[in-house]
Amino acid sequence: QVQLVESGGGLVQAGGSQRLSCAASGRTFSNYAMGWFHQAPGKEREFVAAIRWSGFATYYADSVKGRFTISRDNAKNTVYLQMNRLKPEDTGVYYCAEDPTVTIRTITLPVEYNYWGQGTQVTVSS
Repeated sequence: QVQLVESGGGLVQAGGSQRLSCAASGRTFSNYAMGWFHQAPGKEREFVAAIRWSGFATYYADSVKGRFTISRDNAKNTVYLQMNRLKPEDTGVYYCAEDPTVTIRTITLPVEYNYWGQGTQVTVSS
């Protein structure tokens, strides 16, 4: 059973930075994608960034390009989301997710991911 645990959320001022971590355990997949998703209060969960474990390919939502960076540490089975120049609209719960079946065409779709962490709250004050 795959388990994902996010950490690193908190309160930050607009313009500041925050780094989220997602530690994975129990994984048996040899090829999978990991994604970060954001859910603002009262809104649907939306794609932020994703990385494929093979090939190092990364993907970003237009709203975070140039501000956020997704990376991984294979030795620690951990994926990171470095968030810079944060804006109040970045406030919400950030979830990491994983699935071995997502493709390039579906990597941005929350419904395609079967394994989710519990989420970590990020609040950006103006």
